[in-house]
Amino acid sequence: MTDTVLMERRSEVALLTLNRPDKLNALNYETNDRLVRLLDEIEADHLVRAVILTGAGDRAFSAGGDIYEFSESVKQGPDIAMRDFVRRGQGMTQRLEAFPKPVIAAVNGIAFGGGCEITEAVHLAVASERAVFAKPEIKIGIPPTFGGTQRLPRLAGRKRALELLLTGDPFGPERALELGLVNKVVPHEDLLPAAFALAERILRHSPLAAARIITAVTRGLNATISEGLQIEAEQFGRMAATDDIREGLDAWMSRREAYYAGR
Repeated sequence: MTDTVLMERRSEVALLTLNRPDKLNALNYETNDRLVRLLDEIEADHLVRAVILTGAGDRAFSAGGDIYEFSESVKQGPDIAMRDFVRRGQGMTQRLEAFPKPVIAAVNGIAFGGGCEITEAVHLAVASERAVFAKPEIKIGIPPTFGGTQRLPRLAGRKRALELLLTGDPFGPERALELGLVNKVVPHEDLLPAAFALAERILRHSPLAAARIITAVTRGLNATISEGLQIEAEQFGRMAATDDIREGLDAWMSRREAYYAGR
């Protein structure tokens, strides 16, 4: 059987590719589970410092959840559907969102439903000029289930998110950029080079500091400002005793480039 998610190491970056191109890289249960397993491996590998996630083929990043598969779970009742479909999908996007190493989506085509929700959950995203996004779940009589009702309003604002959620209408990459769903739109042939270039800009810096920033932002988004400031202080405290902070300060004062472990 073909792996539903491929992994390729390129120096300090792991390239993960959703690999069901004949199904527009739809997220069946096997794909979700394999993606989480690969993230577990990457987290434990100190030689990998960033992740780029894209889709196989020329048409799709991911068309969303595998409707044929999860419809069978729905037939078995709400408890089974919640366990097999909703919790699995939410667990996957939560893993991406809280992953301690930067995750960049390289959106190469259709990003509907769960594919759009992955884009919402990851830390950064670059979109091809061919990318198309949509929140079409309402067309099959359900709300988004992998976090789309929660993350999109936080990114785009309540009214703009509700328009997309309630109409199911598709929107292009420039609109996704305007909404804060992606960081950059590039020509299709430049997509992966742009994603790797973004990763390289991050990899110049301390991997421990990057992890602390990701944690502070992810946890702080759902906190009050006073709680968020405490989270920020805690993350600084975790850095204060590390070699990375000493190296960073010494390099700055010596006017030289910092060198961090793992570089």
